[in-house]
Amino acid sequence: MSSKTKIVVLHVKELIYTGIFAVLGILFIVLLIIMFIPEKEDDSAVSTMTQTTVNNYVPGVYTTSLILNDNIVEIEVTVDENNINSIRLVNLDEAVTTMYPLIQPSFEDLAGQIIENQSLDNITYSDESKYTSMVLLNAISSSLDKAAKPASESGTDTEAETEPQTKSGSEQ
Repeated sequence: MSSKTKIVVLHVKELIYTGIFAVLGILFIVLLIIMFIPEKEDDSAVSTMTQTTVNNYVPGVYTTSLILNDNIVEIEVTVDENNINSIRLVNLDEAVTTMYPLIQPSFEDLAGQIIENQSLDNITYSDESKYTSMVLLNAISSSLDKAAKPASESGTDTEAETEPQTKSGSEQ
């Protein structure tokens, strides 16, 4: 019985290259799988700011100024006795929209939600414009605070108001 012996010659250099390409191929496939599998809806993608507001306002137009890079942008809130009628940006310069490209779309989104809800409760914004939205919400909140009736006017006080006592008389 004769057995034929086969000799296989492997070059170490070729084995190393094959191993490296195999590992890179596996990493590429894993990367493709991770990129193209649909993601679940992530709650951290949308933030919510909750703030309670009183819906009793002194009718009028109230403004709050924002200073952005030496430019003043005013946020104007128009209210009647029970409703927020409009919220708009005043003096929005082209330089500001160029330097802060998220300010206009973020403001329009926030203003629409606030007018629809008639309060600052459950306002949502994306994480991409988180800080811009927070600055705008603070300015809108400041304007609404100016418009809010004082507690003594909006509440049901049953106490009688007393007039301040003044000293009168002559010195002797």
